[in-house]
Amino acid sequence: MRPYFALLAFVAAAAVTGLITGPAGLGVGDLGRILGGGGDARDRLILLDIRAPRVVAALLIGAALGVSGGLFQALLRNPLAEPYLLGVSSGAALGAVLALVTGVSAAGGPVLPLAALAGSLAAISVVFRVARVAGTMDTRVLILAGVVTSAFLSACITLLLVLGPAEALRSAYFWTLGSLSGVSWSMNVILAVYAIPASLIAFRLARDLNALSLGEEAAAALGTNVERTKRSAYVIGSLLAAVTVAAAGIIGFVGLVVPHGVRLLWGGDHRRLLPMSFLAGGGVLAFADAAARGPWGVVEIPIGVVTAIVGVPFFLLLLRRGMTR
Repeated sequence: MRPYFALLAFVAAAAVTGLITGPAGLGVGDLGRILGGGGDARDRLILLDIRAPRVVAALLIGAALGVSGGLFQALLRNPLAEPYLLGVSSGAALGAVLALVTGVSAAGGPVLPLAALAGSLAAISVVFRVARVAGTMDTRVLILAGVVTSAFLSACITLLLVLGPAEALRSAYFWTLGSLSGVSWSMNVILAVYAIPASLIAFRLARDLNALSLGEEAAAALGTNVERTKRSAYVIGSLLAAVTVAAAGIIGFVGLVVPHGVRLLWGGDHRRLLPMSFLAGGGVLAFADAAARGPWGVVEIPIGVVTAIVGVPFFLLLLRRGMTR
Protein backbone atom coordinates (compact mmCIF):
# COMPACT_ATOMS: atom_id res chain seq x y z
CA MET A 1 0.00 0.00 0.00
CA ARG A 2 2.96 2.36 0.41
CA PRO A 3 3.18 3.25 -3.32
CA TYR A 4 -0.50 4.21 -3.30
CA PHE A 5 -0.06 6.47 -0.26
CA ALA A 6 2.98 8.05 -1.89
CA LEU A 7 1.03 8.69 -5.10
CA LEU A 8 -1.95 10.10 -3.19
CA ALA A 9 0.41 12.49 -1.40
CA PHE A 10 1.91 13.39 -4.78
CA VAL A 11 -1.54 14.15 -6.20
CA ALA A 12 -2.48 16.24 -3.14
CA ALA A 13 0.76 18.24 -3.41
CA ALA A 14 0.12 18.80 -7.12
CA ALA A 15 -3.42 20.01 -6.44
CA VAL A 16 -2.31 22.46 -3.75
CA THR A 17 0.52 23.71 -5.97
CA GLY A 18 -1.91 24.28 -8.82
CA LEU A 19 -4.32 26.18 -6.60
CA ILE A 20 -1.72 28.59 -5.21
CA THR A 21 0.27 29.15 -8.43
CA GLY A 22 -0.47 32.13 -10.64
CA PRO A 23 0.00 35.87 -11.07
CA ALA A 24 -2.59 36.72 -8.39
CA GLY A 25 -0.21 35.59 -5.65
CA LEU A 26 -2.55 33.52 -3.47
CA GLY A 27 -0.76 31.50 -0.81
CA VAL A 28 -1.52 28.46 1.31
CA GLY A 29 -3.03 30.70 4.00
CA ASP A 30 -5.38 32.30 1.48
CA LEU A 31 -6.31 28.83 0.27
CA GLY A 32 -7.23 27.75 3.79
CA ARG A 33 -9.33 30.86 4.42
CA ILE A 34 -11.23 30.57 1.15
CA LEU A 35 -11.95 26.86 1.57
CA GLY A 36 -13.11 27.65 5.09
CA GLY A 37 -15.64 30.13 3.76
CA GLY A 38 -13.61 33.32 4.26
CA GLY A 39 -11.46 35.48 2.01
CA ASP A 40 -12.49 38.39 -0.17
CA ALA A 41 -14.68 38.04 -3.25
CA ARG A 42 -11.85 38.57 -5.73
CA ASP A 43 -9.69 35.82 -4.25
CA ARG A 44 -12.64 33.45 -4.07
CA LEU A 45 -13.40 34.10 -7.74
CA ILE A 46 -9.82 33.43 -8.77
CA LEU A 47 -9.51 30.27 -6.72
CA LEU A 48 -12.91 28.66 -7.18
CA ASP A 49 -13.84 29.74 -10.72
CA ILE A 50 -10.47 29.94 -12.48
CA ARG A 51 -7.82 27.84 -10.77
CA ALA A 52 -9.88 25.04 -9.24
CA PRO A 53 -11.48 23.99 -12.58
CA ARG A 54 -8.01 23.88 -14.15
CA VAL A 55 -6.60 21.75 -11.36
CA VAL A 56 -9.52 19.31 -11.54
CA ALA A 57 -9.22 19.16 -15.33
CA ALA A 58 -5.48 18.52 -15.09
CA LEU A 59 -6.05 15.68 -12.62
CA LEU A 60 -8.73 14.07 -14.81
CA ILE A 61 -6.92 14.53 -18.12
CA GLY A 62 -3.59 13.35 -16.73
CA ALA A 63 -5.27 10.32 -15.15
CA ALA A 64 -7.02 9.46 -18.42
CA LEU A 65 -3.78 9.79 -20.40
CA GLY A 66 -1.94 7.62 -17.88
CA VAL A 67 -4.52 4.83 -18.13
CA SER A 68 -4.76 5.18 -21.91
CA GLY A 69 -0.99 4.88 -22.27
CA GLY A 70 -0.95 1.84 -20.01
CA LEU A 71 -3.66 0.17 -22.08
CA PHE A 72 -1.91 0.80 -25.39
CA GLN A 73 1.41 -0.41 -24.03
CA ALA A 74 -0.31 -3.61 -22.89
CA LEU A 75 -2.30 -4.02 -26.11
CA LEU A 76 0.72 -3.56 -28.37
CA ARG A 77 3.06 -5.29 -25.88
CA ASN A 78 5.42 -2.35 -26.29
CA PRO A 79 6.40 -0.12 -23.33
CA LEU A 80 7.15 2.71 -25.78
CA ALA A 81 3.58 2.95 -27.10
CA GLU A 82 1.52 6.05 -26.30
CA PRO A 83 -2.12 7.16 -26.66
CA TYR A 84 -1.61 9.20 -29.84
CA LEU A 85 0.14 6.44 -31.77
CA LEU A 86 -2.97 5.18 -33.57
CA GLY A 87 -4.34 8.38 -35.08
CA VAL A 88 -6.43 9.79 -32.24
CA SER A 89 -4.56 13.10 -32.09
CA SER A 90 -4.45 13.53 -35.87
CA GLY A 91 -8.19 12.91 -36.14
CA ALA A 92 -8.90 15.39 -33.38
CA ALA A 93 -6.59 17.97 -34.96
CA LEU A 94 -8.34 17.56 -38.31
CA GLY A 95 -11.75 18.06 -36.71
CA ALA A 96 -10.53 21.15 -34.87
CA VAL A 97 -8.85 22.63 -37.95
CA LEU A 98 -11.99 22.06 -40.01
CA ALA A 99 -14.00 23.96 -37.41
CA LEU A 100 -11.45 26.79 -37.39
CA VAL A 101 -11.06 27.08 -41.17
CA THR A 102 -14.79 27.00 -41.89
CA GLY A 103 -15.49 29.51 -39.13
CA VAL A 104 -17.83 27.16 -37.26
CA SER A 105 -15.73 27.53 -34.11
CA ALA A 106 -16.61 31.24 -33.99
CA ALA A 107 -19.94 30.20 -32.49
CA GLY A 108 -18.02 29.47 -29.29
CA GLY A 109 -19.14 27.12 -26.55
CA PRO A 110 -18.43 23.43 -27.07
CA VAL A 111 -18.16 23.62 -30.88
CA LEU A 112 -14.38 23.19 -31.08
CA PRO A 113 -14.16 20.34 -28.51
CA LEU A 114 -17.05 18.55 -30.21
CA ALA A 115 -15.40 18.91 -33.62
CA ALA A 116 -12.15 17.52 -32.20
CA LEU A 117 -13.99 14.64 -30.53
CA ALA A 118 -15.81 13.81 -33.77
CA GLY A 119 -12.50 13.77 -35.64
CA SER A 120 -10.96 11.47 -33.03
CA LEU A 121 -13.87 9.03 -33.16
CA ALA A 122 -13.75 8.97 -36.97
CA ALA A 123 -10.02 8.16 -36.92
CA ILE A 124 -10.55 5.48 -34.27
CA SER A 125 -13.28 3.85 -36.38
CA VAL A 126 -11.14 3.81 -39.53
CA VAL A 127 -8.11 2.29 -37.79
CA PHE A 128 -10.27 -0.29 -36.00
CA ARG A 129 -11.97 -1.42 -39.23
CA VAL A 130 -8.68 -1.69 -41.10
CA ALA A 131 -7.06 -3.69 -38.28
CA ARG A 132 -9.88 -6.24 -38.18
CA VAL A 133 -8.64 -9.10 -40.36
CA ALA A 134 -10.88 -12.17 -40.68
CA GLY A 135 -12.74 -11.25 -37.52
CA THR A 136 -9.62 -10.77 -35.40
CA MET A 137 -7.55 -7.71 -34.51
CA ASP A 138 -3.97 -7.97 -35.68
CA THR A 139 -1.85 -5.64 -33.53
CA ARG A 140 0.78 -5.33 -36.28
CA VAL A 141 -1.85 -4.20 -38.74
CA LEU A 142 -3.26 -1.93 -36.02
CA ILE A 143 0.06 -0.09 -35.70
CA LEU A 144 0.50 0.24 -39.46
CA ALA A 145 -3.09 1.42 -39.90
CA GLY A 146 -2.63 4.01 -37.16
CA VAL A 147 0.63 5.33 -38.63
CA VAL A 148 -0.76 5.53 -42.17
CA THR A 149 -4.00 7.13 -41.02
CA SER A 150 -2.07 9.70 -38.99
CA ALA A 151 0.08 10.54 -42.01
CA PHE A 152 -2.98 10.98 -44.23
CA LEU A 153 -4.80 13.13 -41.70
CA SER A 154 -1.70 15.25 -41.12
CA ALA A 155 -1.51 15.88 -44.86
CA CYS A 156 -5.18 16.94 -44.86
CA ILE A 157 -4.51 19.30 -41.96
CA THR A 158 -1.58 20.89 -43.78
CA LEU A 159 -3.67 21.34 -46.92
CA LEU A 160 -6.49 23.01 -44.97
CA LEU A 161 -4.10 25.35 -43.19
CA VAL A 162 -2.36 26.32 -46.43
CA LEU A 163 -5.68 27.12 -48.10
CA GLY A 164 -7.35 28.60 -45.02
CA PRO A 165 -7.06 32.03 -43.40
CA ALA A 166 -3.96 33.02 -41.44
CA GLU A 167 -5.92 33.32 -38.19
CA ALA A 168 -6.95 29.67 -38.49
CA LEU A 169 -3.27 28.69 -38.76
CA ARG A 170 -2.42 30.59 -35.58
CA SER A 171 -5.37 29.17 -33.63
CA ALA A 172 -4.67 25.63 -34.81
CA TYR A 173 -1.01 25.94 -33.85
CA PHE A 174 -1.79 26.96 -30.27
CA TRP A 175 -4.50 24.32 -29.99
CA THR A 176 -2.07 21.55 -30.95
CA LEU A 177 0.27 22.66 -28.15
CA GLY A 178 -2.37 21.93 -25.51
CA SER A 179 -3.93 24.25 -22.95
CA LEU A 180 -6.22 24.07 -19.94
CA SER A 181 -7.15 27.76 -20.10
CA GLY A 182 -10.58 27.09 -21.59
CA VAL A 183 -11.81 24.44 -19.15
CA SER A 184 -14.82 25.00 -16.92
CA TRP A 185 -16.77 23.11 -14.30
CA SER A 186 -19.20 21.89 -16.97
CA MET A 187 -16.28 20.55 -19.01
CA ASN A 188 -14.97 18.79 -15.92
CA VAL A 189 -18.31 17.06 -15.47
CA ILE A 190 -18.04 15.70 -19.01
CA LEU A 191 -14.43 14.65 -18.42
CA ALA A 192 -15.40 12.86 -15.20
CA VAL A 193 -18.30 11.06 -16.88
CA TYR A 194 -15.90 9.72 -19.51
CA ALA A 195 -12.65 9.27 -17.63
CA ILE A 196 -13.71 7.70 -14.34
CA PRO A 197 -16.05 4.92 -15.59
CA ALA A 198 -13.73 4.13 -18.51
CA SER A 199 -10.77 3.87 -16.15
CA LEU A 200 -12.70 1.57 -13.82
CA ILE A 201 -13.52 -0.68 -16.78
CA ALA A 202 -9.83 -0.63 -17.73
CA PHE A 203 -8.89 -1.75 -14.21
CA ARG A 204 -11.17 -4.78 -14.66
CA LEU A 205 -9.14 -5.76 -17.73
CA ALA A 206 -5.92 -5.92 -15.71
CA ARG A 207 -5.87 -9.68 -15.18
CA ASP A 208 -6.53 -10.39 -18.86
CA LEU A 209 -3.87 -7.85 -19.86
CA ASN A 210 -1.39 -9.66 -17.63
CA ALA A 211 -2.20 -12.86 -19.47
CA LEU A 212 -1.94 -11.11 -22.84
CA SER A 213 1.59 -9.97 -21.98
CA LEU A 214 2.62 -13.63 -22.14
CA GLY A 215 1.48 -13.86 -25.76
CA GLU A 216 -1.89 -14.45 -27.37
CA GLU A 217 -1.63 -18.24 -27.44
CA ALA A 218 -0.60 -18.41 -23.79
CA ALA A 219 -3.37 -15.98 -22.81
CA ALA A 220 -5.97 -18.09 -24.64
CA ALA A 221 -4.67 -21.22 -22.90
CA LEU A 222 -5.17 -19.44 -19.55
CA GLY A 223 -8.82 -18.81 -20.38
CA THR A 224 -8.59 -15.20 -21.60
CA ASN A 225 -10.88 -14.10 -24.39
CA VAL A 226 -8.05 -12.57 -26.39
CA GLU A 227 -10.08 -10.79 -29.06
CA ARG A 228 -12.52 -9.28 -26.59
CA THR A 229 -9.62 -8.08 -24.42
CA LYS A 230 -7.84 -6.47 -27.37
CA ARG A 231 -11.02 -4.79 -28.60
CA SER A 232 -11.87 -3.51 -25.14
CA ALA A 233 -8.35 -2.17 -24.52
CA TYR A 234 -8.31 -0.43 -27.90
CA VAL A 235 -11.75 1.14 -27.57
CA ILE A 236 -11.32 2.29 -23.96
CA GLY A 237 -7.78 3.58 -24.50
CA SER A 238 -8.83 5.44 -27.65
CA LEU A 239 -11.89 7.01 -26.04
CA LEU A 240 -9.84 8.19 -23.05
CA ALA A 241 -7.30 9.77 -25.38
CA ALA A 242 -10.02 11.29 -27.57
CA VAL A 243 -11.84 13.05 -24.75
CA THR A 244 -8.60 14.51 -23.41
CA VAL A 245 -7.62 15.90 -26.81
CA ALA A 246 -11.10 17.33 -27.30
CA ALA A 247 -10.95 19.07 -23.91
CA ALA A 248 -7.39 20.42 -23.87
CA GLY A 249 -5.68 19.81 -27.20
CA ILE A 250 -2.69 17.56 -27.73
CA ILE A 251 -0.64 17.02 -24.56
CA GLY A 252 2.28 14.76 -25.29
CA PHE A 253 4.52 12.49 -23.22
CA VAL A 254 2.18 12.05 -20.23
CA GLY A 255 0.65 8.89 -21.67
CA LEU A 256 4.09 7.61 -22.62
CA VAL A 257 6.26 8.52 -19.64
CA VAL A 258 3.84 7.90 -16.77
CA PRO A 259 2.93 4.22 -17.34
CA HIS A 260 6.48 3.46 -18.45
CA GLY A 261 7.84 5.06 -15.28
CA VAL A 262 5.33 3.22 -13.09
CA ARG A 263 6.34 -0.04 -14.76
CA LEU A 264 10.02 0.55 -14.08
CA LEU A 265 9.43 1.61 -10.47
CA TRP A 266 6.76 -0.85 -9.34
CA GLY A 267 6.58 -3.62 -11.92
CA GLY A 268 4.40 -4.55 -14.85
CA ASP A 269 1.43 -6.13 -13.05
CA HIS A 270 -1.50 -4.26 -14.60
CA ARG A 271 -3.56 -4.68 -11.43
CA ARG A 272 -1.17 -2.14 -9.92
CA LEU A 273 0.13 -0.40 -13.03
CA LEU A 274 -3.19 0.98 -14.28
CA PRO A 275 -4.45 2.45 -10.96
CA MET A 276 -0.99 3.87 -10.25
CA SER A 277 -0.83 5.39 -13.73
CA PHE A 278 -4.23 6.96 -13.04
CA LEU A 279 -2.89 8.69 -9.92
CA ALA A 280 0.56 9.50 -11.26
CA GLY A 281 -0.79 10.90 -14.54
CA GLY A 282 -3.11 13.28 -12.72
CA GLY A 283 -0.37 14.52 -10.43
CA VAL A 284 2.14 14.97 -13.24
CA LEU A 285 -0.22 17.02 -15.38
CA ALA A 286 -1.35 19.16 -12.43
CA PHE A 287 2.29 20.02 -11.70
CA ALA A 288 2.88 20.69 -15.41
CA ASP A 289 -0.09 23.07 -15.53
CA ALA A 290 1.22 24.92 -12.48
CA ALA A 291 4.60 25.25 -14.19
CA ALA A 292 2.89 26.54 -17.34
CA ARG A 293 1.21 29.34 -15.36
CA GLY A 294 4.13 30.53 -13.27
CA PRO A 295 6.55 32.05 -12.53
CA TRP A 296 6.13 33.71 -15.91
CA GLY A 297 3.85 36.57 -14.81
CA VAL A 298 0.94 37.15 -17.17
CA VAL A 299 2.50 34.94 -19.89
CA GLU A 300 1.29 31.35 -19.95
CA ILE A 301 3.36 28.64 -21.61
CA PRO A 302 1.37 25.95 -23.49
CA ILE A 303 1.18 22.90 -21.30
CA GLY A 304 2.28 20.64 -24.15
CA VAL A 305 5.59 22.53 -24.23
CA VAL A 306 6.10 21.94 -20.51
CA THR A 307 5.34 18.21 -20.73
CA ALA A 308 7.74 17.87 -23.67
CA ILE A 309 10.59 19.82 -22.04
CA VAL A 310 10.27 17.82 -18.81
CA GLY A 311 9.11 14.55 -20.33
CA VAL A 312 11.84 13.99 -22.91
CA PRO A 313 14.89 14.03 -20.56
CA PHE A 314 12.92 12.19 -17.87
CA PHE A 315 11.90 9.51 -20.36
CA LEU A 316 15.49 9.17 -21.61
CA LEU A 317 16.58 8.71 -17.99
CA LEU A 318 13.93 6.05 -17.41
CA LEU A 319 14.85 4.35 -20.67
CA ARG A 320 18.53 4.32 -19.73
CA ARG A 321 17.69 2.92 -16.29
CA GLY A 322 15.51 0.21 -17.80
CA MET A 323 18.10 -0.77 -20.39
CA THR A 324 20.94 -1.07 -17.87
CA ARG A 325 19.12 -3.31 -15.40
